[in-house]
Amino acid sequence: MHAPVDPGMRQVARSTSPRLATIQAPVREALDRVGDEIRRVVSSDFTMIGEVNDHLLVMKGKLFRPTLLLLSSRVGGTPSPREALTLAAVVELVHLATLVHDDAVDHSVLRRGLPTVNALWTHQVAIIMGDYLYSRGVTELAQLGNLEALGVLARAANEMSVGEMRQLLSYDALDFTEDDYYRLIAAKTASLMSAACEMGALAGAVHAREPLARYGHNLGMAFQIADDLLDYTGSEAVTGKPTGHDLRERKVTLPLVGAMAHASAAEAAEIRHFFTRVEPTDEEIGRIIQITAERGGLDYARRRARDYADLAEAALGEIDDDGGTVDALRDAVAYAVDRSR
Repeated sequence: MHAPVDPGMRQVARSTSPRLATIQAPVREALDRVGDEIRRVVSSDFTMIGEVNDHLLVMKGKLFRPTLLLLSSRVGGTPSPREALTLAAVVELVHLATLVHDDAVDHSVLRRGLPTVNALWTHQVAIIMGDYLYSRGVTELAQLGNLEALGVLARAANEMSVGEMRQLLSYDALDFTEDDYYRLIAAKTASLMSAACEMGALAGAVHAREPLARYGHNLGMAFQIADDLLDYTGSEAVTGKPTGHDLRERKVTLPLVGAMAHASAAEAAEIRHFFTRVEPTDEEIGRIIQITAERGGLDYARRRARDYADLAEAALGEIDDDGGTVDALRDAVAYAVDRSR
């Protein structure tokens, strides 16, 4: 599961990370329509579903996956704008469905600074709404008649479900290996980003389908490692969630896995004790973050994120495109690795 990269491939570090708005500029007009397309797809005359939909659309995120799909559809090909727009909405719906289910499983009360569905309503409503969002996306793809895109999305959804099950079993810091971690994030995060890029190719850049899918996978791996790093290094005011949130939920991610390889017996014992705590204190969480930093876990995770970023950029190097779209996808790699939230 490791992805070693020839140091000669490593790109010169950018002085500043690209802004998401810059990456989205080539597809800004289409992105502005994604929200309306989502509303069309999920519309229902059932009052409860309508209320939850309204709440979810208020809390929608940065549309990173629809951005990848729309950019991919324009790589050296002739995109089908209408089809690409619907595919972008469906990908975001599936992403929203996973977030709703994640929040219910984790008993989270906030998402992006707003109450979660399970906090505002019930866990039962959250699970049913996640299912509804996914089923509406699948129905829309079936109506489009794009069976290849349907197959790509179904495969990703299955992988994400397996990833969720893996995460339920990933709380033992002493048993959770680095390869276990890569399998987990490949399923939970990289699968949908890869699907977004591959579905984009199916809407206009079929010749680039394989490298775009590979690009999306490696981008997703880098993105999730960077996200897990932010849990150790980010500010709550910036990220919108407390530092050490994953530790509070007793989730094991790459920074801790990397640090465990170099922890002393006493430090390993501290970590083992920490994972027996039902409600760890801020001080206990801070101590685990300190051990992780001192034992090189943060630096190790940064290197691995960069390794996957290099593989994503290498996949883009296989694509012929003179329209500048590949440049935006390359900037998306830098954004994924260097972002602060």
